[in-house]
Amino acid sequence: MNNAMIGFIVGSVLKIEGILLLGPCAAALWYRENAGWYYLCVAVFCMIVGWLMTCRTPEDHVFYLKEGCVATALSWLVLSFFGGLPMYISHQIPSFIDAMFEAASGFTTTGATILSDVEGIARATQLWRSMTHWIGGMGILVFLLAIIPLSGGSNMNIMRAESPGPSVGKLVPKVRHTARILYLIYIGLTALELIFLLCGGMSLFEAVNHSMATAGTGGFGVRNDSFASYSPYLQWVATVFMILFGINFNMYYFLVFRQFRKAFGMEEVRNYLLVVLAGIVFVFCCIYPQYGVADGARHAAFQVSSIISTTGFSTANFDAWPQAARAMLVLLMFIGACAGSTAGGLKISRVVIAVKTMKKELTAYLHPKSIKKIQYEGKPVEHEVVRSINVYFITFLILFAGSVLLISFNGYGLETNLTAVAATINNVGPGLDMVGPTTNFGHFSVFSKCILIFDMIAGRLELFPLLMLFHPTIWKEAASSTRLGRRLTKQNLQ
Repeated sequence: MNNAMIGFIVGSVLKIEGILLLGPCAAALWYRENAGWYYLCVAVFCMIVGWLMTCRTPEDHVFYLKEGCVATALSWLVLSFFGGLPMYISHQIPSFIDAMFEAASGFTTTGATILSDVEGIARATQLWRSMTHWIGGMGILVFLLAIIPLSGGSNMNIMRAESPGPSVGKLVPKVRHTARILYLIYIGLTALELIFLLCGGMSLFEAVNHSMATAGTGGFGVRNDSFASYSPYLQWVATVFMILFGINFNMYYFLVFRQFRKAFGMEEVRNYLLVVLAGIVFVFCCIYPQYGVADGARHAAFQVSSIISTTGFSTANFDAWPQAARAMLVLLMFIGACAGSTAGGLKISRVVIAVKTMKKELTAYLHPKSIKKIQYEGKPVEHEVVRSINVYFITFLILFAGSVLLISFNGYGLETNLTAVAATINNVGPGLDMVGPTTNFGHFSVFSKCILIFDMIAGRLELFPLLMLFHPTIWKEAASSTRLGRRLTKQNLQ
């Protein structure tokens, strides 16, 4: 286990977080808020600790997937811990667990909140919540790869550990260039949405916050009613961009470099848009009598795109909609958007491959001697990919069931418990009943909030990087590596 390299990566992440915390400081200075001093103190502390952890560059830069998973999981835990610290010490959020819940929800782009009055907190905190969405959407370690030259092919192991979806590939030969291309596309789409929101009369502060929250498919708003009080134009802008940020970013790369055949030939994107369209039509048919044609289409399109992209904004209390519409939204929570996007959920690609696998097995029952491979994106799907997807589904179900069981000690109804876990492990945000769009997660016990924090981070990291921390072998190898390092140091000193 390359402990030195893991520590170097975590330290680099701390330095980046310290720099990002200067954003809320600037907002506090502009709006003359005292909360800025607390953000500044945490920013300086993060940068100092990060510098101490990275002042010596490790001699061995090589690390494997297990090191990538451990570094990624530890980085996200550290991000959530220090991200919640300024909200706690500034008394914006009185409980540290609540503050860490809010930070973890932001970085994982979940958007589940414990706040009942978002408009009552400082502008600096509102901006910080949105910034956590934006940096967490593409991934803090992808950002790290884009700006810091970590040498060696081992960088791909970081990208695989953090990027959402069943597989991650390089768009260009160098991983660092791939990370830069992804972030340039990400920044461009965010800026484009910002312009459209400003054209609709939204204030600069609100437009910046909502652009970052939409880009990261997070859903933290600056108003208590989320998007309900904004104009239909602004709601349609958000709808379009929520759908766009749920698309695999490889498609945008192909479009930028004029590889149109590859872009429009992506099976995953076609399936995603078909599911979105089907969901909108289904929900519209359910709520049409309540809202009419124009408003019904707008609410259906907004809420379906918000849920399937796992953004979590709302324009209406969908918990009061007909049962069929609510059931469809819960189903979309699990499906999620495309791999390689900023969205959460199981991902369209996994669901489609799972359906094709089921179809193949049914065919095998009818024709036992037939040999037919599953095709996806015009290529045969290897058995190893199918196996990993099956394992992912099993692991997901075990974590989901275990989490529902553990938070059930609060005594809430099954609908609340099921959708609370579904909303957090899929990084969606709002659920139904007591965690619906008009309520929050603040009423859960400290123990339940810890379970939901775990679910949010596990869901964002595709389960296994975080679960790796609980494997005994990891800690044995880490301890063995530490002892070996000490022995070598003593020999060098002698």
